[in-house]
Amino acid sequence: MSEHLGDTLGTGEGGPARVALLSDVHGNLPAFQAVLEDIRSTGVDQVWNLGDLVGYGAQPDECVALARESCDLCLIGNHDLVVIDKLKVDDFSANAATAALWTREHINSDTRDFLAGLSPKDESHELALYHASPRDPIWEYVLSVGLAEACIEAMPSRLAAVGHSHVALWFWRNEGGRTIGEQAGGGMEIDLSKGEWLINPGGVGQPRDGDPRAAWVLLDLEQSTALWRRVEYPIDDAAKAIEDAGLPRSLADRLYFGQ
Repeated sequence: MSEHLGDTLGTGEGGPARVALLSDVHGNLPAFQAVLEDIRSTGVDQVWNLGDLVGYGAQPDECVALARESCDLCLIGNHDLVVIDKLKVDDFSANAATAALWTREHINSDTRDFLAGLSPKDESHELALYHASPRDPIWEYVLSVGLAEACIEAMPSRLAAVGHSHVALWFWRNEGGRTIGEQAGGGMEIDLSKGEWLINPGGVGQPRDGDPRAAWVLLDLEQSTALWRRVEYPIDDAAKAIEDAGLPRSLADRLYFGQ
């Protein structure tokens, strides 16, 4: 059973009050730039990135460089791991493997070194962070209530965030032990002060929830709220970069449909 830590998230002494939570940039520089601009206009204390800065998209070095200067915390995801030879390409789908091999061949040493220094999880905050899930921070997709229940059992605190699925969603286990969850549309705000929560900000660079806009979450750790935001970005620019790089055309096409 995961431990209850009280009725608010709390910021701790000197901790951030407002945090931007984002994930799965996937080499999509126009989407990443648009999200960071929205974050700047909103105003936050820190930016936390749940991993997969590279893969699929055609501007991995630029995205990693931007993360280095803009994010206070970064995790490593499975697509990051495969391009630095820490996972087997055979474990990926055909298009993902093609993009991984392209990325592996094109990234510079600074990108490789930065990714090599990251972890797939961070449990140092009251909000535990994982690329994929608390049970398997590299591979597990949390897309159902049943899986979310198992992950909530594995959480070291009453609140956690995951990426990896590219789907903006939340799961909540109330104080009576019942777990529910659903996708989170842009503008949805939830109160995190009671029960146990597992949330996903959605994808920046390749959303898969039917909304092509880039996604991120504004966490207010003093008010114990999470607000999902969606941001328009120039998809044409990201798609053209993919095509110009010689990557599979389907990786460009899917950006227009949020798939």
